[in-house]
Amino acid sequence: MPFVQPDLVRYYTFDSLDDEGVVHAVFTRQGGVSKPPWDSLNLGGTVGDDASHVAENRQRAFAAMGRDIATLYDVWQVHSADVVIANAPRPPETPHRRADVILTNRPEVTLLMRFADCVPILLHDPARRVVGLAHAGWQGTVRRTVEAAVRAMQAEYGCHSPDIRAAIGPSIGAHHYAVGPDVVAQVKASFGADAPALLPGDNGAVKFDLWQANRLLLEQCGVRQIEVAEICTACHLEDWFSHRGENGRTGRFGALIALRSVGSKNR
Repeated sequence: MPFVQPDLVRYYTFDSLDDEGVVHAVFTRQGGVSKPPWDSLNLGGTVGDDASHVAENRQRAFAAMGRDIATLYDVWQVHSADVVIANAPRPPETPHRRADVILTNRPEVTLLMRFADCVPILLHDPARRVVGLAHAGWQGTVRRTVEAAVRAMQAEYGCHSPDIRAAIGPSIGAHHYAVGPDVVAQVKASFGADAPALLPGDNGAVKFDLWQANRLLLEQCGVRQIEVAEICTACHLEDWFSHRGENGRTGRFGALIALRSVGSKNR
């Protein structure tokens, strides 16, 4: 399994993003200072955890990747298909922008998003030297957030879909993700003839396959290099925060991606 633990912090990496030009990680919940129910590497600042613990956890996560916390750019995630272009780190005193995609071509910027069942999608175009992060729960998936991310990479940076590498991170698996009639209707409206394959039935319940849905969106955009972790957050609470698996009282794990400066030797 592609887990790395150079110190207390344990994180997951993708073979397809193992490139000298990019640094990336999906952090597990291990190696932080937060107390239960946020134990221990909680990176979410709006879930009830002590702010000083969250700050220390972020420092540890960034240090594990050889990145300065001053390079951070993050957003207020709102289950949208809105895209932010990060041309510089976000000053701590600056309010977060509301969005669910962040893109950059600047090595001095480190992108970070937070998750607890929703799908982290990491993007890298080595040809144009662009990286991105997308956050897609069921709302972001039916709103086709990752499609918005790819289209923005094309429009903003001239990226070509076949060059883009996409990685779908640990998130809730379909077997743990029963959905109601309203969600089913929205999936059908968004995906049309493809919807039945994304809505498997199980003992009378309808499930939503977020992994396959986001893979499909990427493929429809022309992306062919797609790696899926296939790790269910609700099945592996020892490593991941899970909103459903922990009845809503839990922390948030982080996904990070950044370009290395030319000649840099950091992780």
